[in-house]
Amino acid sequence: MKRLSFLIDADDTLWENNIYFERAFDAFCDFLDHSALTPPQVRDVLNEIELVNAKIHGYGSMNFGRNLQQAYQHLAEREINDDDLRHVLALAQRILEQPIELIEGVEETLGYLSERHELTLFTKGNPDEQRMKVDRSELGRYFAHTAIVKEKDAAAYSRLVTERELARDSTWMIGNSPKSDINPALEAGLNAVLVPHPHTWVLEHQDLRESGDGKFLRVERFADLCLHF
Repeated sequence: MKRLSFLIDADDTLWENNIYFERAFDAFCDFLDHSALTPPQVRDVLNEIELVNAKIHGYGSMNFGRNLQQAYQHLAEREINDDDLRHVLALAQRILEQPIELIEGVEETLGYLSERHELTLFTKGNPDEQRMKVDRSELGRYFAHTAIVKEKDAAAYSRLVTERELARDSTWMIGNSPKSDINPALEAGLNAVLVPHPHTWVLEHQDLRESGDGKFLRVERFADLCLHF
């Protein structure tokens, strides 16, 4: 069997992540208690804020907290005070306190793949938060390398394969996000595997663009990778 290189996403590919942000958002809506806007309408406002701020500050729970504060300042129908802003920030801070919940079949599949191929954990977000989650997950032992970047675009993929001296035709990106995992990997000339997640963050949704020379594969579960590799 030819030895391949796998770049594997972390959040919502290896462990649950966005569900905790969604719960924080639900708590935010309850606290905001807007008289006219529905939660989806509040979400639209927050999405606009996050779309702008992600380009400047990146991702992670602390940035999410600041985004919630900004949304609160924009939407609150009562006088804004420091206690309220601290409470809104705390909703996001609690995300870091949640246990790491591995997705079914992940650890067994990583064990299988790591014996046959070289695995690199490739994730975006706040470096300290991501390293903490890797440590708490106890999955680091399956990876030869971990790369944490501000944004996973085609340029980031090209830099990684150059730095790691990986062959593009035998390198596969595995993840749940069309925007960050699939489309930019294919654009960079790599292969890609989509592992859909029912709660992928809305700003990670994007139409699949099967561009470049890379191969594309879709599996329903992470464990299904064992059937193909």
